[in-house]
Amino acid sequence: MADDLTFAYSHCETLVREADPDRFWASQFAPADKRPHIHALHAFSYEIARVRESVREALLGEIRLQWWRDALQGESRGDVRANPVAAALDDTIVRFRLPRSALVSLIDARIFDLYDDPMPSLNDLEGYCGETSSSLIRLASIVLAGGADPGHADAAGHAGVAYAITGLLRAFPWHARQGQVFVPADILARHGVVRDDIVTGRGGPGLKSALADMRAVARRHLDHVRTLRPTIPEAAQPAFRGLALVEPYLRQMERRDYDPFHTDLDLPRWRKIWILWRGRF
Repeated sequence: MADDLTFAYSHCETLVREADPDRFWASQFAPADKRPHIHALHAFSYEIARVRESVREALLGEIRLQWWRDALQGESRGDVRANPVAAALDDTIVRFRLPRSALVSLIDARIFDLYDDPMPSLNDLEGYCGETSSSLIRLASIVLAGGADPGHADAAGHAGVAYAITGLLRAFPWHARQGQVFVPADILARHGVVRDDIVTGRGGPGLKSALADMRAVARRHLDHVRTLRPTIPEAAQPAFRGLALVEPYLRQMERRDYDPFHTDLDLPRWRKIWILWRGRF
């Protein structure tokens, strides 16, 4: 069993390194004995996030998400042991007494990804980011605190929204090609933009203004985290390390040559690691 878990955690580390390098490099600033468990959380998040692209129909995606719900709720024990991500996640949950309900809520939030419905409002988007991103920061903080409640729920909430909105803006070209629109409908309407403007690649000045509003929202949440930084225990601070990348990515989106439909927003690995090492957000 120990060998199986060693493989499971190794699999999670490889998966996160390849599929979510920002979180992988940020996790390197956590204590070595906690990193495998943080990788398990992030590998799980990635597996849930990629369900849409791995199925042909939304209903099949819902079935796959239901499998993960059953696994978390103890209804698929044999299958859990056979799936390395599920096995590592289950072991992490047990070791650190993580609330399974938070992970089920993450799955439920990701149902939105399976369909082409527009995000209704900014409030809905912030709720989505809270369930999918803030919860990961919160759970990683519990791991870092050895299973204790580290407090700072407000800081984790704002941090997750800032990080997730920045990630959604980076993924805007890919989502547009897939027919997905995460920019809230109320923000689009304010600037005279409709869904077809995005999925057909028309864009226009209204879209640029809407995306500027999104960046402002991300920065507003980042400012809240800065204000709340004194409430974050030292042990939990590595869970917030990825926030150091938010402002550099947002600044890239404000360059003159930025095209939301075609610009590939990324940073060289050396610079990314340097920014994370400094840890300033």
